[in-house]
Amino acid sequence: MSSGEKPAVHSYQIVVDSEVIDRNGHVNNVSYVRWMQDAAVNHSRAVLPDGTYRGTNGTWVARSHHIEYLKPVFEKETIEVRTWLAKLRRVRCQRKYEFVRISDDALVARGETDWVFVDIENGRPKSIPQEILDAFEPVENDS
Repeated sequence: MSSGEKPAVHSYQIVVDSEVIDRNGHVNNVSYVRWMQDAAVNHSRAVLPDGTYRGTNGTWVARSHHIEYLKPVFEKETIEVRTWLAKLRRVRCQRKYEFVRISDDALVARGETDWVFVDIENGRPKSIPQEILDAFEPVENDS
């Protein structure tokens, strides 16, 4: 990818370790929320220069998460986490996620988070700075 090009969909792989396995023998539901947050942070780091957020006096907070679990995932399986922005608004964005098992290309879970950009001093929503808006390419997707 050339400098300045926006990766609309960000992805990376996770090998499931024993720490995220629950009493039912598959990935604990809470792990998906953590992976969603990690994916959002990783995507931002991939498209924004270091220090961008410090200069805005703002940060993202989650307003809501929604996850649909489609198939169980087990220890030592490899999954690909995919994320993208579906909607960008003045102070909010909707980020979507897919979790795909590599061995059979099965969609095992999907989710979305409604993120709000807030002022770090008072916690109130604030407009997303233009440099952040410019770094992301929203993806229309019906999943």
